[in-house]
Amino acid sequence: MNVPQIRLESNFIKLGLKIEKPVQEIEQPPAIQSIQQPKAILEIETIPGKLTIDQTKAREDVDLKSVGRRIEEFSQYGYQDWLKGLERRAAQGTELMKIENGGNPIAYQAKENSEGPPKQFNIGWVPSYNSVKIQCEPAKVNIEVRPQKPKIEVEIRKPVHTYTPGKVSTEILKKNSLNIDFINLTI
Repeated sequence: MNVPQIRLESNFIKLGLKIEKPVQEIEQPPAIQSIQQPKAILEIETIPGKLTIDQTKAREDVDLKSVGRRIEEFSQYGYQDWLKGLERRAAQGTELMKIENGGNPIAYQAKENSEGPPKQFNIGWVPSYNSVKIQCEPAKVNIEVRPQKPKIEVEIRKPVHTYTPGKVSTEILKKNSLNIDFINLTI
């Protein structure tokens, strides 16, 4: 039997997408830096040492005395000898005044006046021990340091950023369609 039929044939639309990807570029320029390091402030103060050597006593021990010292000694010796001579003459005058008491004061005084004191000899060190006086004050050094902070200057640079947005475009690859067929229709 022939049954009338309606045949429908449909085709869907086919869409195509054309995609352009976005482009992004980022560049970071380096920062501009300036660094300076000032020198530290250094102060050095030196107090020199002092060495004192006094060899006056050692020079006197070897009979190398200054003129002033010799004059002082000679005046002292002269004064002492004058006092001893005065004392001796006074004592001898008293003995001669009492000549009647006996004894032989003239012979005794002649012998005493002609002989000096007995000589003495001893071993000694020339110059004597510890006759050179040495005094030393060591040098002093004062050091003062003041550090200086570095001077740092930085200029920050912004990044360079470029962006191209992507695009999406559509196109119809195949249009939609609907076909209708009639079969076994009698009119």
